[in-house]
Amino acid sequence: MKRLLFVEPVIAIYSFASFMLYPLVQQYVYRRLWLEITNSSYPESDNTSRCSSNSSNRTGQQEEVQKAASLFSTYSELFSLIPSLVMTLLLVAYSDQRGRKITISMPLIGSLIYTCSFLAVSFFELNVYLLIAANFASALFGGIGTMLGGCFTYVADLCDNDQQKTLRMAVIDMVIGFMAGVASISTGYYLRTAGFNWPFFTSAMLQLLNLLYVIFILEESKVVDKSQIVACCQALRRLASGIYNLFAGGHNKRSWILVLMILTLSTFSFSNTGGLSSITLYELNKPLCWSEILVGYGSAASTTVFITSFIGLYMFTRCLPNIAIIYIGMLSVVIGMTATAFAKTTLVMFLVRIPSMFAIMPFPILRSMMSKLVSKSEQGALFACVAFMENLTSNVASAVFSSIYAETVAWCPGFVFLLGALLCIIPMSLLGILWCIHPADSNDTEGLLSENETEASEDAPVA
Repeated sequence: MKRLLFVEPVIAIYSFASFMLYPLVQQYVYRRLWLEITNSSYPESDNTSRCSSNSSNRTGQQEEVQKAASLFSTYSELFSLIPSLVMTLLLVAYSDQRGRKITISMPLIGSLIYTCSFLAVSFFELNVYLLIAANFASALFGGIGTMLGGCFTYVADLCDNDQQKTLRMAVIDMVIGFMAGVASISTGYYLRTAGFNWPFFTSAMLQLLNLLYVIFILEESKVVDKSQIVACCQALRRLASGIYNLFAGGHNKRSWILVLMILTLSTFSFSNTGGLSSITLYELNKPLCWSEILVGYGSAASTTVFITSFIGLYMFTRCLPNIAIIYIGMLSVVIGMTATAFAKTTLVMFLVRIPSMFAIMPFPILRSMMSKLVSKSEQGALFACVAFMENLTSNVASAVFSSIYAETVAWCPGFVFLLGALLCIIPMSLLGILWCIHPADSNDTEGLLSENETEASEDAPVA
């Protein structure tokens, strides 16, 4: 059977299954905590029933549920942080030695474990805090950062042309957004019609199907000579050596540029991920009080930024330098989050997605710029570091912003969005420094720098 060199179907199925699960997780935990704290069933008849009561007792109970749900998210992120980071770094870098498929398949196994655990807790009505342990077990196989790191490395193996590499990485982001939007819209109706168990089961089956595709259909992008496969200890030494040579073994200018790019990507990811981590709780809270249907539509509206960002990226790359495009994306996030903080009606909450239409553009541009600076033999080490930092900042941001939301929900629910917008000053400042060190008004300079540094890295000794 002829195998395929298309990683996009993996991303598509993974995104649909994951974004079917993410809104369900917060809503399931929210409803379980509502039942435990208020000793009353969760109202599902309309949008206003939970907010119609003006009694201080009901308002206090709702704020208590919001705080408990936010702290639950904090604990879940913290317990999964360390194993996810370690496995991301090891698996993505190790793919230089053993091929990319191991980096893609391991997170799928973890996601399958995670989804099945939710199904078990929901079906048997087990203690909701068992989900934190399930999140920890899933993190032992890597996470979404590991998956994306493996897929971007896979694409980097296949693309020799710089523009093709940028666009194909942007296509991956667009596929994520499109499938996430479809999943978000369908999840609300699926939840209202069938409850939690069937959506959890569907997500688990999709993850299993995806795993089978990776194992039996997806072609390995990096051919590995089996005679060169080494023992585990020696492989770990090579990993450490590869990461060290990435920053210390090459030209000093390249090292500084890579560090600045990774810091820019990480701090922007922290601001963006953190600011949006509590948006579902914000929508469930007063004065919006959205139903599961509206939450689904809201999530779908948010994911359209992946598509609009791809269109914007395709258009802007024809007339603007890379760093200018990144600035546009960051400003889009700042304006969108600031508007979200003051959204008090359903119409405005949907409209605030418009200013955020270019929010994803910085990610594929920065990844592509970094990939151009290293040789093919260093792609795994590079994307291991990138995935590690993205995973670290995303998990820490979710935990930190969830804690802040729990403390500020009573007096200013939109504070976390204002904080996320304010923190975007950091990556924008780093980007300004990068522009001074490595002007982006000519793509030829990037190609020359990549070529020179590739030669230097290939001449560097390997332990």
